[in-house]
Amino acid sequence: MAEIADRAAGLAGPGLFRQFDRLGDKWPAFAAVIGIVAAWQFVVWAFAVPTYMAPGPVDVINAFRQESVTLWNNFWPTLFEALLGFVFGNLVAILLAVWFVHSTTAERAFYPIAVFINTIPIIAVAPILVLIFGNGLAPKIIIAALICFFPTLVNMVRGLKAVSPATLDLMRVLSATRSEIFWKVRIQSSLPFLFAALKIASTTCVIGAIVAEWIGSSFGLGALIIEATYNFRSPLLYATVFTAALLAVAMFSLVSFAETRLIRWKAADVH
Repeated sequence: MAEIADRAAGLAGPGLFRQFDRLGDKWPAFAAVIGIVAAWQFVVWAFAVPTYMAPGPVDVINAFRQESVTLWNNFWPTLFEALLGFVFGNLVAILLAVWFVHSTTAERAFYPIAVFINTIPIIAVAPILVLIFGNGLAPKIIIAALICFFPTLVNMVRGLKAVSPATLDLMRVLSATRSEIFWKVRIQSSLPFLFAALKIASTTCVIGAIVAEWIGSSFGLGALIIEATYNFRSPLLYATVFTAALLAVAMFSLVSFAETRLIRWKAADVH
């Protein structure tokens, strides 16, 4: 029995040490967050700042507890809009990037149009889409998709083209078809670039959904931000902003987790 216990301790030891090392790497971030929250609360108390101007962390926590139903009900529409915008925006960008790589004419014709669309501020596009599609989910999803679209298009085109000529020559020597070159070489080389763009899109799609909700919407976290601002409900405003930030962090974490599972290597210039 003693030998079995020693072996179990030996097997568990490295795993426990790795977990402690990970916690040790993260303690500065936890300490910084705790320090900022403590300083925030101290400033509010020390200078007697009115709650409607700048609530303290305690007020925000109370808002989370008291307005949990309101926050929860408005969280789901924003999540739905951000997710659909993320999926559709990135899907269209990937399909266009594949087309551009296989057709130089298409790239010369439509890439400048994509650049032009990207230069238009989203806040200016939102009212136009609301006029066309109404105040439903459609304009919010389209705006979230638009804000995801361009970074993914640029990175995907770059990734599909980031294949060395020597590799392409080798594939041709091996009598590989265009389809085999695409799936086994180009797609593999593009994945690090794609996930770099998806990380950006995972947060910006939330921003797009919230900005769209500012323009003529009665639901969602964006609409709740406007309502809390106009009615000087600062604790609820801060709680809503933190909820939106947590949503963006959660989506970023999911994309990062998928990246670690799907990609075992990265190009030298992709971080």
